[in-house]
Amino acid sequence: MPKHSRRFTNILQKLDKSLLYSPEEAINLLKNFSSVKFVETLEVHIALGLDPKYADQQLRSTVILPKGSGKVVRVAVITQGEKLNEATLAGADVVGSDDLIQQILEGNLNFDKLIATPDFMLLIAKLGRVLGPRGLMPSPKSGTVTNDLKNAISEFKSGKLEYKVDRTGILHVPIGKLTFDTDDLLLNLQALQDSIDKNRPSGSKGKYWKSLYLSSTMGPGIPVDVSLLRDIKTV
Repeated sequence: MPKHSRRFTNILQKLDKSLLYSPEEAINLLKNFSSVKFVETLEVHIALGLDPKYADQQLRSTVILPKGSGKVVRVAVITQGEKLNEATLAGADVVGSDDLIQQILEGNLNFDKLIATPDFMLLIAKLGRVLGPRGLMPSPKSGTVTNDLKNAISEFKSGKLEYKVDRTGILHVPIGKLTFDTDDLLLNLQALQDSIDKNRPSGSKGKYWKSLYLSSTMGPGIPVDVSLLRDIKTV
């Protein structure tokens, strides 16, 4: 059985395990609990009524967080010709063609998001064994295979993120830094909720949202009343 630190144990004693908290209460509690020397990330953990082993119950999509993620996102672009200059002007941190593909194969992954133009789809297939396990493989569904480089780069740098359920049907999504205003974090949470609802898989049956927990990087998971999500009020 894992042992908790004294700090973590003291925090757990301040939580009422019999309660489901409102989103605002949970965020404010995590803010008050935070005592580490770095800025923690607010994380959302959502158990959905999905069994991902069935093709029609898989959930993978993207969401643009209206208040951003608080993370500096390094974007790499694989393209050619005039698109190389377009990607650079749009703010890409790393730009290349076959040379960048070779660098990635050699293990140089100095980026957080990789975008490719459709004409490189066949060539980037060889990167699957390197990028796949890290969730960095470009795909049209995630918006990382596109000719609209300017818009794609802008969205990912300003807070667009990809999410998907794990093998147990649970989503784990970071939605901002704990230093954000509570209302800003609530807006990001609302955006995620709307995206999850709009992208509900066709094979989903019965109760879709089963449970929701909010936590910080070094904080406890706080259970949230899912029915209160749609009642979030922000200024």
